[in-house]
Amino acid sequence: MRRLIVSSVLIGAMAMMPQFALAHTDEYLATIKAPHGGQLRAAGPFHLELVAKDGELTLYVTDHGDKPISTSGGQGKANIQVEKDGKRQSVELKPVYANIMKGKGDFQITPETSVAVFIALPEHETQGARFVPQAPEGDKDMEEGSSHSHHHHHHHHDADADASSDHEETEK
Repeated sequence: MRRLIVSSVLIGAMAMMPQFALAHTDEYLATIKAPHGGQLRAAGPFHLELVAKDGELTLYVTDHGDKPISTSGGQGKANIQVEKDGKRQSVELKPVYANIMKGKGDFQITPETSVAVFIALPEHETQGARFVPQAPEGDKDMEEGSSHSHHHHHHHHDADADASSDHEETEK
């Protein structure tokens, strides 16, 4: 009887794993309305939200439970590239307040613009994520097919470390 109970619990946990794994992918985060109107990405132990406007980038850093992570003493860099003309510009991201980093430069955000962000925060490994600020919001099929709430996916810390493996490596 004990084996049956243990097996049932393990099978149930395994059945839930795909939903947990989905919670921290960029595809899943694309279905979430970002708190500041930007685009969300998972980067290791962080959720990064990039708000990109012509000439200005604002990056918000939280953990997977949406708790702000201090950027004090940190460094960041954003590589902005326009796909159709290949132009590329690097912008330094500096901590400005609490969990916020900002950078300014002479660039335009278009639907063809991608932004690769790298951040190094004290007591954390360097993390990176790729954003397409004017990408269409969320995958509608995924949104309609999932009843998974963003605020209920924080009980699976083992999967958090694997979240950054989905990110495309971008040259500094």
